[in-house]
Amino acid sequence: MTTVEEGSTNVYADLGFTNADEMLVKAQLAAQIRNIISANQWTQTDACKILDLSQPKLSNLLNGKFRGISETKMLDCLTRLGRDVQIVISADGHTAKPGRVSVVAA
Repeated sequence: MTTVEEGSTNVYADLGFTNADEMLVKAQLAAQIRNIISANQWTQTDACKILDLSQPKLSNLLNGKFRGISETKMLDCLTRLGRDVQIVISADGHTAKPGRVSVVAA
């Protein structure tokens, strides 16, 4: 019999990665980039010209291998793809708990 364990909303945390929150944000940004490229039916060659990325680097990003690409570069890619990126800093009351970073597509 197979045992199924319900995970959290962050698979990277479930797998024990120390930088799980950062990895989740980068995965979400990469997914948005992939969706935009796909929706426009661009080849990787077309997208590379727009994004100012080499084809191997874009291929890695689209395949979930984004460790060599910073969040800042991913945000730059989204703006190059015609998307507005907003960074909203909100107060969460009077808590000593660390804040969080999330990606929300509008």
